[in-house]
Amino acid sequence: MSTVQGKDHIKLTSDQLSVEELTTLVTSPTSGAISVFIGTTRNNFDGKKVMRLEYEAYETMAETELRKICGQIRERWEVENIAVFHRLGCVPITESSVIIAISSPHRRDGLDAVRYAIDTLKATVPIWKKELYEEGEASWKENKECSWST
Repeated sequence: MSTVQGKDHIKLTSDQLSVEELTTLVTSPTSGAISVFIGTTRNNFDGKKVMRLEYEAYETMAETELRKICGQIRERWEVENIAVFHRLGCVPITESSVIIAISSPHRRDGLDAVRYAIDTLKATVPIWKKELYEEGEASWKENKECSWST
């Protein structure tokens, strides 16, 4: 669907993520909107106090799947630039674990594309999350959307 030639920016990193960096990467004079999703670490789950999250990934496959998502977005919506950054390793409370930014000529395409990107990422990209709780216990979390879960 997208007739605009844009760039895809994919990054898996242990560094802190920056919304400003992603919005700068996707900014374009031909786009009238930048849509952004930011996933952050919250301090609770199921009545337990979460101290931090830890992420692991099958990196080469994760990057391949993220590029597929970008291609699927371009087939469905008119977007220009796409940036998907996911943090690996320890992510403290309130910090970002994933940021998705998409520029588009019009807001509706960008907003729909961002929703699709995060939902599809959670369902198909091999990135795993472990929650570490105040009591010292830890739990690997499986995304409900995950296509390989039963």
